[in-house]
Amino acid sequence: MRTPPGTTSRTWFITGASRGLGRAFAIAALERGDRVVGAARTIARDDFDERHGDRLLALPLDVTDRAAVFAAVATAAEHFGGLDIVVNNAGTMSLGMLEEFTEAQVRAQFEVNVFGALWVSQAALPHLRARRAGHIVQISSIAALGGFPSTGMYSASKFALEGMSEALAMEAATFGVKVSIVQPGGYWTDLYTSATSAGPMEEYGPLRAELERQWAEGSIDSEPRLAAEALLTLVDSDEPPLRLLLGSMVYDLAFDISRRRMDTWAGWEQVSRAAEHAVPAPGGTP
Repeated sequence: MRTPPGTTSRTWFITGASRGLGRAFAIAALERGDRVVGAARTIARDDFDERHGDRLLALPLDVTDRAAVFAAVATAAEHFGGLDIVVNNAGTMSLGMLEEFTEAQVRAQFEVNVFGALWVSQAALPHLRARRAGHIVQISSIAALGGFPSTGMYSASKFALEGMSEALAMEAATFGVKVSIVQPGGYWTDLYTSATSAGPMEEYGPLRAELERQWAEGSIDSEPRLAAEALLTLVDSDEPPLRLLLGSMVYDLAFDISRRRMDTWAGWEQVSRAAEHAVPAPGGTP
């Protein structure tokens, strides 16, 4: 499944590369001898320069700025003579019950998680198409498996990312470009500590208290390095999957949710099938 790395290094474009999973991805790629364009709102170059020198190009980038994204991707491709792997990792999380969100908060969530990934994908595709090769990796989340109390808007943004990416995978395949959606479970990053919160409504107090009680039991997460190792296996594969689950918890949850959905569909099969009976277009053919 995994092919040994070739003698020719590859060029990565990674968003959100300054911290968390993005940083782990960048380090893993650099340590194997690849070139990395690390893009983020703020980049701490001193974390990489001494060890990796000119194999790292650090670019400040706000992925919500479409023009800036296209300029950054063009700079990256020109600097290293092309792109091979594009990782849409930049993301934010907004917590709160759906009723609590303001319009601005909802739009901000989608600006980064959906539109940011869309702009990067659009900007990278011409470079990958020209070479008829390459791999776009969309970093999604366990939240895309289903909606959960207080993470509804985050889930909505990741559902949108995955729907968009499924279409992209079929479109890009025409040009030899691969697309994969990675769904990570829990990793020790600052995603939750840097999350923004909607203004709490007292009506949701009991539900929020119950959620806090559940979360108080603690989370046993994993080192980002393990996610980076999985990502290397993914991009080394000759036939990478459209979706890759990371972690036993998310793996088991995916199967549990899928089974429950299939059971529901089966239970309502008669109603579903009765809702369809093809007939000629109203008014007939002129």
